[in-house]
Amino acid sequence: MEESRTPSALYTEESWMIDLQKLALGCVCSIWWLLLFLYNAMPASFPQFVTEAISGPYPDPPGVKCLKEGLKVKHPVVFVPGIVTGGLELWEGHQCMDGLFRKRLWGGTFGEVYKRPSCWVQHMSLDNKTGMDPPGIRVRPVSGLVAADYFAPGYFVWAVLIANLARVGYEEKNMYMAAYDWRLGYQNTEVRDQTLSRIKSNIELMVATNGGNKAVIIPHSMGVPYFLHFMKWVEAPAPMGGGGGPDWCAKHIKAVMNIGGPFLGVPKAVAGLFSAEAKDIAAARAVAPGVLDSDLFQIQTLQNLMRMSRTWDSTMSMIPKGGDTIWGGLDWSPEEGYAPSKRKQGKNDTCTQNESGGGVCEATQASYGRMVSFGRDVAEAPSSEIERIEFRGAVKGNSVANNTCRDVWTEYHDMGFGGIKAVAEYKVYTAGEIVELLEYVAPKMMERGSAHFSYGIAEDLDDPKYEHFKYWSNPLETKLPNAPDMEIYSLYGVGIPTERAYIYKLRPAAECYIPFQIDTSAKDKNEDGCLKDGVYTVDGDETVPALSAGYMCAKGWRGKTRFNPSGIKTYVREYDHNPPSNFLEGRGTLSGAHVDIMGNYQLIEDVIRVAAGAKGEELGGDQVHTGIFEWSEKIKLKL
Repeated sequence: MEESRTPSALYTEESWMIDLQKLALGCVCSIWWLLLFLYNAMPASFPQFVTEAISGPYPDPPGVKCLKEGLKVKHPVVFVPGIVTGGLELWEGHQCMDGLFRKRLWGGTFGEVYKRPSCWVQHMSLDNKTGMDPPGIRVRPVSGLVAADYFAPGYFVWAVLIANLARVGYEEKNMYMAAYDWRLGYQNTEVRDQTLSRIKSNIELMVATNGGNKAVIIPHSMGVPYFLHFMKWVEAPAPMGGGGGPDWCAKHIKAVMNIGGPFLGVPKAVAGLFSAEAKDIAAARAVAPGVLDSDLFQIQTLQNLMRMSRTWDSTMSMIPKGGDTIWGGLDWSPEEGYAPSKRKQGKNDTCTQNESGGGVCEATQASYGRMVSFGRDVAEAPSSEIERIEFRGAVKGNSVANNTCRDVWTEYHDMGFGGIKAVAEYKVYTAGEIVELLEYVAPKMMERGSAHFSYGIAEDLDDPKYEHFKYWSNPLETKLPNAPDMEIYSLYGVGIPTERAYIYKLRPAAECYIPFQIDTSAKDKNEDGCLKDGVYTVDGDETVPALSAGYMCAKGWRGKTRFNPSGIKTYVREYDHNPPSNFLEGRGTLSGAHVDIMGNYQLIEDVIRVAAGAKGEELGGDQVHTGIFEWSEKIKLKL
């Protein structure tokens, strides 16, 4: 008979695992701080000296270059940060947060995450029913340029762009960071904090105090759909809108220079909401099985991450929009046959160059329209051979979780074994079915989100229903302002594999665990293929596929269309990813990655020139490295 373990022995084993995990995280943090200290302790010129010795002289920073050309301040600039990059600070909290008034809970050093993790999760979460503040907790956005100049010590977001604008004379009187609580639904930032009203007032003040010169707006990432929402809000009548009138944008905005904009959503959001994963997390789980599901610091890491993030209504704004019309169906997608370009890496053994600048992937002909597939065989099978069992309305069955983990497991415990099985037996989901999938898996979350966001395509934009704020951030369900002299740019990086579709598997039945998981064993035999660790990739900036970032400016808004009735000029400018040649270059000056592009010298120069008065044609018009125009032509959308 097996000898039972005593409670003290069990406690010792569990304590040892927890201590080991804490030690591992402590080592990582210590190494990070040591490297950061050594890097900052070096003479300022040392990294440049070594880099120039290896790769030649540094180019002038764009601010210096533009100053030498005589460019100077003309148009005030407004920065609109994206999701997670803006700092959040504590204004009111529970006893476990005593002594942290106005200290950052998000951004900065993140010290409170490992000092008091459960308390931190509680304070970073919103109310699961209202999407607003939980009782007794107030966390608010940091204000000023410091709100998003650096995300963490040594990790810039807006700082490089701000510094280069300062070179040509910009300062806080003509630069404004439109910080907002990125966790909230867009309209709720106005309801709770009057953020949209503050943005309106600040833009009006900056235009008035800068000689009447209109503002240049620079949104990044989720700041792009947030500012789309603002442009509809500011002209809509009160009380739902800002009451600025139909010509407010024409009077106050010169250009909107969108950086890394997820205009049509991102597949990455689907994986995050469905299983709290993305490519990197799935790979980490494969390397160290169980660690991310374990009781790290007395919290189950992924489960609590899901519980927290599912209270953030903003995450639902990133769900792919336009359904199968935009993203493709079971048997087609706009990017079919394409893989991220291999130009910079020089890897052409599996992907051959085509005339539109992409690579044709020989390893796997991915069906990108199948956004979620249960099993690689389903992802690659002819659609006629896939037998699907309808999941809508399926009886969800008995609960798989006990009362001890209901708070952790969010809504999965309501699904039961029957519901989980039904989701898997439907086998494959296209973009047009993703919303219904999430409504089945997380009905409470999606009920809240559906009050703030919509993901369809408008048949008739003059239908009064589209006057509701839930449609304002979807470019396929709203019109651009009547501002023919305004310009809209889509600036984004390309040349990096970017998540587009996923292969899933069911986890073995277990209490308190997320039942769906990306199948990291699914990969192409050749490392340069389109499929790696259960994720199909296409060209983009590592977060936003080029299709989502570029389509509206390439076709949806190009010329006079029903979405752009005044014919606002649009430009697509892609920046080919060129990683740093050595670690002393930091994150590089020619990166196309989603956040690192904020330090891209070419992009910063484009921004400075427009802020100094240039128009899109003076920048050279479109600058394209992918097949965005060819992909856009495959989309049959009524314009």
